[in-house]
Amino acid sequence: MTWLRALAAGGLSILFPGAGHAVLRDWARALVFAGLYLSAIVIFLPTDQLLAAESITEGMEAATQETDTIGQFALSFIVLFAAIDATFRALGFPPDTTDATEGPTCPQCGKELDEDLEFCHWCTTRLEHPDDETEDEEEPVGTRSD
Repeated sequence: MTWLRALAAGGLSILFPGAGHAVLRDWARALVFAGLYLSAIVIFLPTDQLLAAESITEGMEAATQETDTIGQFALSFIVLFAAIDATFRALGFPPDTTDATEGPTCPQCGKELDEDLEFCHWCTTRLEHPDDETEDEEEPVGTRSD
């Protein structure tokens, strides 16, 4: 399931940088990559020619012919970096080293859990709670024989 999630995050980041991070619920990175990509589009693509194009074909021709090599490199780099980052984050690299968690953590993804749930709301791993049958049993008062 982890590989499928990683492939989905990486694939969505190729379609639109930041979308893979949104699937992973990493909202800050999703906004950073989406904002960076949209800013690069505004800076490097000929937006006036794209808006004046009458069809998608004319728009694609204008984008490929009028965009310089630096612009193509910058857009490709952002897409590639977002896809690689989303894939590695989905696989758990780098592992979260937040030792400040107060409650229980998930054995699969390591994130903090809600004690009332029977599954991790981050990675949907089913959790096994310890049985409450091992509680200390006290003897009733007056039944003790010495």
